Amino acid sequence: MFINPSLAELYSFLRKAKTIAVVGISEREDRASRYVSEYLQRAGYTIYPVNPNIDSWNGLKAYDSVSDIPAPNGVDIVDVFRRSEFTLPVAEDAVTAGAEVLWFQQGIVREQAAALAMSEGLSVVMDTCIMVTHKSMKLGI
Repeated sequence: MFINPSLAELYSFLRKAKTIAVVGISEREDRASRYVSEYLQRAGYTIYPVNPNIDSWNGLKAYDSVSDIPAPNGVDIVDVFRRSEFTLPVAEDAVTAGAEVLWFQQGIVREQAAALAMSEGLSVVMDTCIMVTHKSMKLGI
């Protein structure tokens, strides 16, 4: 049975990370992926939008997959806003891209995707909002 990393580990992931690929990002203002990504940008992270159905997001080029992102040092966190049944290919893509953390947003749980990512050395977080976790660090953004 999967257990999320400790809060101290989550904080460590967020302190260390500089780049976050947001899979399933939306241009719609009422979508969590939008306001969470905007929050993360304000917090100083470089955001890479991943959605094959859009060309750009907030002026940034959108990518079809995480492995398409030309980040010179790779992507630190892959933050996922996709329904649970669509997360296995995202986990495979995160592995291919060499990400360090696969983070499934609140309400997203897929043991098979988590097991695959962990077997390839990624840390995995499920059913947890990255913005709420970051805010709980009280860094003052």
